[in-house]
Amino acid sequence: MLMIHVAIIDDKPELLKTFSEALSFFDEVKVLFTARHGKEAIEKVNAATLKPDVILMDIEMDVMDGITATAQIKQQHPDIKVIMLTVLDNEEKIFEAIVAGASGYLLKDERPTKLLQAIEDAHEGRMPMSPLVASKTLFLLKRGVQNSQLKRTEDFKLTARESEILEHVAEGKTYRQIAEKIFVSPKTVRNHIQNIYKKLQVNSKTEAINIATKNKWFNKLSSVFF
Repeated sequence: MLMIHVAIIDDKPELLKTFSEALSFFDEVKVLFTARHGKEAIEKVNAATLKPDVILMDIEMDVMDGITATAQIKQQHPDIKVIMLTVLDNEEKIFEAIVAGASGYLLKDERPTKLLQAIEDAHEGRMPMSPLVASKTLFLLKRGVQNSQLKRTEDFKLTARESEILEHVAEGKTYRQIAEKIFVSPKTVRNHIQNIYKKLQVNSKTEAINIATKNKWFNKLSSVFF
């Protein structure tokens, strides 16, 4: 039978004991060592003759957090799989953990059998996640795809001045108000707007603002279209 060697990293002694005892009931895994923070984890991994196959890593820890430790461990030992263990399903932390190289992301209240399954999945190259975390990860991926489809002002070859004027237009300012704001004549503003229309291939301010809104060019867009 294949033995999976595991390390457990958590700053709470009672949780280290709980996880260690829970895994001791399974013949498929063996806990090599535990550590109280990321720095200690890195030191023990580097010093170990027998490296862990899978590390269960807490995120929020003193001295060095789990995400920082994961990134460093993966850089030095890319074959080691790291499963993040946390009480939080924070979207930002999920993203940071994945970028750092985590192979899974579980909430700490998972059943021991689920924990074992996650270790086996990670060891075999799969990415175990708690259901709630998986749904949030899917949301992050969808949002990433949507953001990758957004066009930038540069894609339409808008100059910095044209982008500035379009933002003023979106705020509902008149030609004269824009001219006073950027210290040019109203005629110059009108010429810039005509150039914006040509580059965006539109015929009105409303259409131009719709493109800006769709592609999230400005933080605040006025609903005053004129």
